[in-house]
Amino acid sequence: MKYPLKKAFCILCIIIIATTWYIIYNQVNFNDIGSFYTLRKPIHARLVFAGDLMQHIPQVNAARTNMGGYDYTSSFQGLKEIVEQADIAIFNLETTLTPKNHYTGYPLFRSPAQLADAIKNIGIDIAVLANNHICDNGRIGIEFTTSRLDSLAIAYTGAFIDSLQYQQLNPLNFTANGLHFALLNYTYDTNGMPVPKGTIVNLIDTTVIEHDLQKIDRTKTDCVIVFFHWGDEYVRQPNKKQQMLADFCHKRNVEIVMGSHPHVIQPVEAFYDEDSIIRSVTVYSLGNLVSNQRERYRNGGLVITLDIEKTKNNPIRINPYYTPVWVQLPGYRIIPPTIGDTLSISETQRISYQQFLDDTRKLLKHNEVFKER
Repeated sequence: MKYPLKKAFCILCIIIIATTWYIIYNQVNFNDIGSFYTLRKPIHARLVFAGDLMQHIPQVNAARTNMGGYDYTSSFQGLKEIVEQADIAIFNLETTLTPKNHYTGYPLFRSPAQLADAIKNIGIDIAVLANNHICDNGRIGIEFTTSRLDSLAIAYTGAFIDSLQYQQLNPLNFTANGLHFALLNYTYDTNGMPVPKGTIVNLIDTTVIEHDLQKIDRTKTDCVIVFFHWGDEYVRQPNKKQQMLADFCHKRNVEIVMGSHPHVIQPVEAFYDEDSIIRSVTVYSLGNLVSNQRERYRNGGLVITLDIEKTKNNPIRINPYYTPVWVQLPGYRIIPPTIGDTLSISETQRISYQQFLDDTRKLLKHNEVFKER
């Protein structure tokens, strides 16, 4: 063998040895379609969830500008930093948007379209629409709400203008940092308002939920989320039906169960595997993101942050956090502690703010898993 051939042979051996070491060290998997190899290192995604976004008439009036339009920027600005740190942010839109200038609050919520602009501006990605007020403005309400969200590239699920949209968005599939998610959304009722002909609103029915879960291809989905509108209003503990439904979902491999509707914060739960790693969570009620409800426990809510980690061929790992958010009047500003602790407010407001924080922390104290952020 001539010298150049010997040299080439030696170089080839070095390449083979180095490549073999690299594969073993990085746990490279050659079976992935579409690439020669994939590193089996963890990938991460951050999800943020927020509670009931309501629009009582005093809120609408507060957003009215001197020019006759509506601007909700100041109401949501305090939430922007948290949302911007998320890969995907999801909230419950508990009102309908209307094209007309006749806006109404409780019991039939019909709100300015500019509300959607404000949530888009802070980075909200997904709205869940299955709640007891989605039919407040009939078919027009569902059509205009979904079209406005479409125009702003805010995804949604839970209520649909027709069967085609239902097939496309139920479940809602989305990707964050290479992780694949499926989101389902259901409500206990629509306040007795009929679901407009041709439209679809997801109602809580375990047979339907089971069918929807079976449609999800778990070979292509890393995490399933079910967002329920459920529970008893103003009650700070979940009822038996909430607990049953959460258990029903987790037994069918749902990793994340979120809840809204009680308008107060309810407890959170985390579930571990044999290695003490959190694989699934339940948040029974996120409380109010923003509303005109000023009674104790109702004047704020939770923002939940879930840091999701996935190593190939292993279940996801969840690191959960919560942030209490209090609503300040007169501007209906959403105030997290990073703002509220040093905010210049009246003594009466300071007492209300601190009471809300103390109540929230006491309620969640027994659960040492969800850390405050």
